[in-house]
Amino acid sequence: MDIEMKTAMYPLERRVTVVCGHYGTGKTNLAINLALDSADRGEDVVLIDLDVVNPYFRSADYASELTARGVKVVGPNYANTNLDTPSLPGAVKGALNHPGRVIVDVGGDDAGATALGVYTSTLKDMDPDVLYVVNRYRSLTTRPEEALEILGEIERTSRLKATAVVNNSHLKASTTAETILDSMDFASRVAEESDLSLRFTTVPSHLRDALLNKIPNMYPVDVHVRAPWE
Repeated sequence: MDIEMKTAMYPLERRVTVVCGHYGTGKTNLAINLALDSADRGEDVVLIDLDVVNPYFRSADYASELTARGVKVVGPNYANTNLDTPSLPGAVKGALNHPGRVIVDVGGDDAGATALGVYTSTLKDMDPDVLYVVNRYRSLTTRPEEALEILGEIERTSRLKATAVVNNSHLKASTTAETILDSMDFASRVAEESDLSLRFTTVPSHLRDALLNKIPNMYPVDVHVRAPWE
C-alpha cells in the first residue's frame, strides 16, 4: 500500500486515540495500521499496548516491525513471551504524555477496560478519541443490541465514553467485498443507537478498488496480525 493512498484516508482526529471493542474484532491490527500510517505521515508516534488479557494478539508482539517503521511501542512486561501474567510497565503513564501521536490498543471487553481504567484520570485530561470497534461477524456482536451491551460494559468499567464507532467487520482471509457491504447496516445501527458517528469502515487493501465509491469513509488496512496457527 503506497503512502499517498493511505494518507488520503487518514481517519484520526485527536492527538490521543484509544482503540477498544469486543474480543476478536481486530482492534490490534487496526491500531497497528493507524500507528504505521501516522509514522508514514512523519508523525512522532507511540503505540501503547494495554492488552494484558489475550496472549495471542498483542500489538507489542509486533514491536520489531513497528520500531523499524518509526513507531515507539510500550506494552505488557511479558509481551513476546509465553507468559500470560497481567503486568503493565510504569512507562505507560509517561507514554500517555508523549507530545506526539499516541495510540492506545485496549484488550477486549470489561477485562481490557479495567486496565484502561487505571489511566482514566490521565486520559480524561487529554480529551482522547475513543474508537469503539465492531465486527458484525464476531460471536456475541452479530446484532446491534449485543454490540451496544458490550460498549456499555467497556464505558462503565473504563469510565471513558466512546467518541465514534469503527466498522471493522471481516471474516479474515475469507473477507470479500460483499462481506463488508453486508455489514454496513449493522454498523450504522450501532452508531445511530449509541448516538455516535460511524467514523470509518476498514477494507482490506486488496479490496479497495472493488469498494471505491461504495462505502463512505473507507480506510484500507493491511493484515499484520495473524494467529500462531495461521
